Amino acid sequence: MIVNRYCMALDLVDDAAMIAEYEKYHREVWPEIKASIAGAGIEKMEIYRIMNRLFMIMEVDETFSFERKSAMDATNPKVQEWEQLMWKYQQALPVAKPGEKWLMMDKVFEL
Repeated sequence: MIVNRYCMALDLVDDAAMIAEYEKYHREVWPEIKASIAGAGIEKMEIYRIMNRLFMIMEVDETFSFERKSAMDATNPKVQEWEQLMWKYQQALPVAKPGEKWLMMDKVFEL
């Protein structure tokens, strides 16, 4: 059962060829990465793009926490390999602290 939704943003390197490569990887996400996402309590994840800005929506169950996901990822070599590869295409938002990737967005409206 979905208990929470998180919306996050991140930029890609502003290069059409690199953006195309990034999207190709996301059409063929490694099975270990999908298993890691589901195993952390993430019920649904979507990523949208406009130009080089990414927007991710995560819907999670009661077992999910960012701390738990981070600990799981730290001990998973395949996730570490994926993250290292993705960082080639990603760039932090201008307001990010060193090492931060996806930043939480604030909800400003709901109907």
